[in-house]
Amino acid sequence: MAVPVEAAEAEQSAPATTHPPAPRVRLPTARRQAARALLPVAVALLLTAAHEARPAPYGDRLIAHTRVAHGTRQPPLRATKAAVEAYDGTTGHPRWTYAREGRRPVAVLPARGHAIALWDDGLVTDTARGDGSAVRWHRALPGAAGWLADHGARGVLRPLGTRMLAVITPRRVAAYRIADGDLRWTLPARYGCSFAPERALRHGEALLIAQPCATGDSWTTELVAVDDLGRITPHRTPLGNVWQGERHSAGHAHPGKVVARPR
Repeated sequence: MAVPVEAAEAEQSAPATTHPPAPRVRLPTARRQAARALLPVAVALLLTAAHEARPAPYGDRLIAHTRVAHGTRQPPLRATKAAVEAYDGTTGHPRWTYAREGRRPVAVLPARGHAIALWDDGLVTDTARGDGSAVRWHRALPGAAGWLADHGARGVLRPLGTRMLAVITPRRVAAYRIADGDLRWTLPARYGCSFAPERALRHGEALLIAQPCATGDSWTTELVAVDDLGRITPHRTPLGNVWQGERHSAGHAHPGKVVARPR
């Protein structure tokens, strides 16, 4: 059915129907101020919840059982089947425990202010020994997990003086600065030879490490001497391992030279 022209023109020229805007709901001033004050608190709570929900790196689980006063004597350490534990030498009660989800500590080495542990997956960690307040660093040993499972961890962690840590595996010796976990030097085993961590021996400032070889060379080639500055050889010019946060030691050659900045 056709629509008359006059009716169509009248419909087009008719003004559009408009509706009044919805009234704005305004909160009382006191409520607006309270809402603004609570907004930062709500954001902080959301961020905290998100942080706590995030899994800890390396599966770390660090629990402090008692508060320790500053300057308290460093507690003894022990490795249990599931954790590294610092305990009170008088009561035997734990001060703190450090566990890693699904992992087992296979060795623990006490140092001044540090608790160094070796885990069954080949990870080396350092925890604040006095109060267990933080895990300071993690370092991985490539390809060490299978060897540890077969041979154990006897002799793998060795102190080099008070500043340095030697980690001995059949393929290499790696030296880390205890203060920050910085890798200072590595010494690979000779071709056809391998290091024997359980046969390492301290002699003064030197660490003597057995390096048996398949060819049965002379005993001089099957024994390596190292200290905190690296392999001991005649007329060497070693690089220093002093951390920038420590004072230089006058007893080491070139104490101010470093290989890399602390990470």
